[in-house]
Order: sequence, then structure tokens, then C-alpha cells
Amino acid sequence: MSSGEKQCWELLAKLNPDDVCKKAQALYDKAASFYTLESFGIDIHISPKEETIFSHAAGNQVLLQRLAYFSRLSILRYLTGAKDIPLSGELIKPVNLKGGQLFFRGTHVLPCDALAEKYGNNIEGFLAKGSELGGEQLKYGDASVRLFPLPKVPVVLILWRVDEEFPARLDLLFDSACEIQLPIDIIWSVAMMSLLIMM
Repeated sequence: MSSGEKQCWELLAKLNPDDVCKKAQALYDKAASFYTLESFGIDIHISPKEETIFSHAAGNQVLLQRLAYFSRLSILRYLTGAKDIPLSGELIKPVNLKGGQLFFRGTHVLPCDALAEKYGNNIEGFLAKGSELGGEQLKYGDASVRLFPLPKVPVVLILWRVDEEFPARLDLLFDSACEIQLPIDIIWSVAMMSLLIMM
């Protein structure tokens, strides 16, 4: 367990569950002493008492095991720091977020090209995968979906199919309020898990 995770567990144990639930759009089971948070359409349970994150939903292994490096700290930082504010409705590229240059270039570049290559000739597959993850179909590009890795931090993926002149392209956008909900390093983790879970 990282020091960041440990700090989050300690903080979460001290917070008022009613406040956490209101700010993060979570539920709290008093009898079992755990929170429930929806991520990519599945219920994730977070137990401050046991310091565990688990789910009984189908498909949870990808999010909680294969993508644990990104998901665990993201879920904990969101639960402990979410703000009771609405979405802005303004979409923004990660690179345009405050501090975004640092986390979306070089070694932290997002694998948008890999996802574009996977679905560049398979719009139906892209939309089906988004739907499987609890996503909503939008009307941007040749195909687009809005995913909810965290209740108040939606991610919009916009796909342009491959054609004779251009390769396939995929853009990832956040609601601009994400900057208030999460620090930039956690926003990067949320972006990474949103792309990788679509692979």
C-alpha cells in the first residue's frame, strides 16, 4: 500500500459518512461499515474499517485488479476530497487543465492512439464497449461516449474513423469541474483507466 493510500484510508475513517455520500454521490451501509460508489457502471465497495476495495459485480477484476494502480488511489482520493458542486457542462482537453502539460506529454502521454487504432474500423464495437461500461452515447465525431469512472468526474471519448486521407483519431475530454474535484495526478490516473478499460 502506498503512503498516499494509507493517508486516504486514515482520513476516510475520520470523515462523516453523510458528508462523504453527499459530496461524492456515494452510499453508506452502516451495518457493514462500507461505502458504495459506482464506477464504469459497476458498484464498488470501500471499507475504511478493513481498508479494502472490492466488488461482487461482473467485470470488477479489470478495474480492481488489472487497473488497480490507477483505480485504487483515484477512488480513495475522490471519496475523501469530492466537492458538492455540479458539473460545469464545459468540456476540456486534459492538456489544457492547470498543470496538464506535465501529465499529458512525454512518459505520461495518454494511449489515445492505441484505442483509435483498435476501434478505427469498428464504430459499433466502440459504442458497444462504452455501453457495457455504463456509458452514454453522444453525438460528437463519428462516435462518442460519456463514461463515469467516478460519479462527478465524467470522461468523454470521441472517435473519428479511419479513412483514405487520415488515420483514426480519438480524443479524451473532461468536464472542466474535474479540476475542483481532483488533483492533476489523479485526473491523469482517471484518464488512463478510462482508456485502458476500453481496450
